[in-house]
Amino acid sequence: MAKASEYTCPCCGGAVRFDSAIQKMKCPYCENVYDVETLEAYAEDLKKDGTDDSEWDQSEQSFEGGEQDDIKVYRCNYCGGEIMADLTTSATTCPYCDNPVVMLSSLQGQWKPEYVIPFKLDKKRAVNEFKKHLLHKHLLPKEFRNIEHFEEIKGVYVPFWLFDSHIDATIRFKATKVRRWSSGNYDYTETSYFSVVRGGTMDFEKIAVDGSSQMPDDLMESIEPFDFKEAVPFNTGYLAGYIADKYDVDDNMSVVRVNNRVTQSVNTTFRKDVHGYSSVKKEGGNIDYHNAKAVYALYPVWILTTKYDGKTYIFAMNGQTGKFVGDLPLDKKKYKRWLGYGTLACSVLFSVAGMIYSYLSF
Repeated sequence: MAKASEYTCPCCGGAVRFDSAIQKMKCPYCENVYDVETLEAYAEDLKKDGTDDSEWDQSEQSFEGGEQDDIKVYRCNYCGGEIMADLTTSATTCPYCDNPVVMLSSLQGQWKPEYVIPFKLDKKRAVNEFKKHLLHKHLLPKEFRNIEHFEEIKGVYVPFWLFDSHIDATIRFKATKVRRWSSGNYDYTETSYFSVVRGGTMDFEKIAVDGSSQMPDDLMESIEPFDFKEAVPFNTGYLAGYIADKYDVDDNMSVVRVNNRVTQSVNTTFRKDVHGYSSVKKEGGNIDYHNAKAVYALYPVWILTTKYDGKTYIFAMNGQTGKFVGDLPLDKKKYKRWLGYGTLACSVLFSVAGMIYSYLSF
């Protein structure tokens, strides 16, 4: 029997959600507002009294193609509907009655995050930022200007690994100085070569690497940074009303990406300290890590997805800062017409220039 947590309103019994605008739990029916900790304590009391009806019975359904290894089926005690969720899902909503639920089994032991940054921006803000993203994009397909065309707009708590480390680094650069002069009928060039070494220490805190294989890494890195100062100790109440995933890429698998980011940062920082040369190129070096550690956290992200011309387009907005990213398609017909207009405009411009030149020549 799978465990799930459904936060109910103490006043009317309705399903309570986390409201990003007020940073509290709010009942959409009676509009009463509660602190996350207060409602969590109330839910725990219900369980102790034996009156908790927030269990989901795992269905005995059969699946083809090995799906039973990747999907769990739960039955909603509010409406009786069955919900299928993959093994990485930690929070979702019932597709029949829309009640928010949190899968407790996905948030225990090694799967329990240490921190969470609660959503600060709502779905309306995500839609507005998407519309801003489309401004002045004249070669965009018409369908992209209709928000109703989108298949999903969902708030997701994405699993992130946050890495801390102190590093000692030595980077070696190959540099040149070039001097040129003329004497008599000859021009001279003198190139001097130098080996430049820079060494030092740096501290890295909360380098974020998403732990979900379902989220494109470049998309998640593009909506950074998140402000960890607003992170709070994890509480399942913050997940109510949103989707949440648990990691399927662990911290050990994320080390390569962390090392690449650290290396890029060290190279850039040390390179800025090399001055007075005509050219500078990295030749080698080494980076030693000390006191490296990683913590598990959930970060808020709004995801918008749609399909166009057989391709899926994913857009993401930082649910804390509002930073919005995503690639846009090109309307090929509009592009060809634009090329035609551009060619015509150039032809007219050259014709006018030719007439002016002819006129000035007389």
